[in-house]
Amino acid sequence: MGLTKQDIGKVLAKQGILIAFVVFMIGFALANQRFIAIDNIAGVIRSSAILGVMALGVTFVVIGGNLDLSVGSMMSFSTIVVLDLHDKIGPALAIPAMFAMTLCLGAFIGFLVGYLKLNSLIVTLGMLSAIHGLTLTWSGGKNMDIADKSGTWFSVFGQGEVMGIPVPILIFAALAALLAMLLAKTPFGRKVYAVGGNGQAATFSGIPRARVVFYTYLISAFCVAVAGLLQASRSLGSQNTVGQGMELEVLAAVILGGASLLGGSGTVFKTVIGVLILGFIQNGLLLVGLDFYVQYIVTWVIIILAVWLDVAAKRGRLWSPIA
Repeated sequence: MGLTKQDIGKVLAKQGILIAFVVFMIGFALANQRFIAIDNIAGVIRSSAILGVMALGVTFVVIGGNLDLSVGSMMSFSTIVVLDLHDKIGPALAIPAMFAMTLCLGAFIGFLVGYLKLNSLIVTLGMLSAIHGLTLTWSGGKNMDIADKSGTWFSVFGQGEVMGIPVPILIFAALAALLAMLLAKTPFGRKVYAVGGNGQAATFSGIPRARVVFYTYLISAFCVAVAGLLQASRSLGSQNTVGQGMELEVLAAVILGGASLLGGSGTVFKTVIGVLILGFIQNGLLLVGLDFYVQYIVTWVIIILAVWLDVAAKRGRLWSPIA
């Protein structure tokens, strides 16, 4: 019994991104053998760790039915703050101080979206500009560098290795495993799915909707702080716009992993897959000789494709039934 057009449409709607990824991987491997080299694969995963850590936190926000467009600016803030405080109070105090400040920003956003019930798109878009301004104010409009780059243990987070495995990859993997368990195996995780799936029904069921949303933004802020730590430690210096534009890449990775913009669906594991898809596609484009700025166009195409397939999966067909 053959497949109908509707069956094919359902398969493409649910697995289209993975099919496209396999096609991309085969094409890049044929175009450049270095693409499948072990050192290149490890390099892609390592370079994707910062984006991946941020995407883990945003996964909670999206599953909870909201958006967070402030993560790029917040990562810039975290990076600049920890670098600045490193020379002033030492890394042992700078790291927890940076985490505390970043969590305060996340708590403020969570309060506005969760308890005041403001639109998450408007709030986080406004916070994107506000946090960028805060970063420039903190740095005085200047880039930040650690004075003694050779005499600090701070570099271990971004440059160190354990048994030959880069520390950023280990941190990314450990955080992914921890958050995957939190989302899939705990009552809080089930509440996040419930709130994102149907917030009103969740409230009637006794789930504290505002508190759940608040905690999703705290988790997102914590992940951003980890990403800022990795970024600062990797380069021991940074521009004050280092995270600019990353919010779109983060959102693309989350949606590529299958999380719905409508809320209520998605997993941490699939977000990791989405991050790797984005990383390998960008790496493949460079290896075949395309300029780095082509990545921005490809990222836009991927976002549109992912959203289209997400909507198609909800209605069970690729095209709208209304012609």
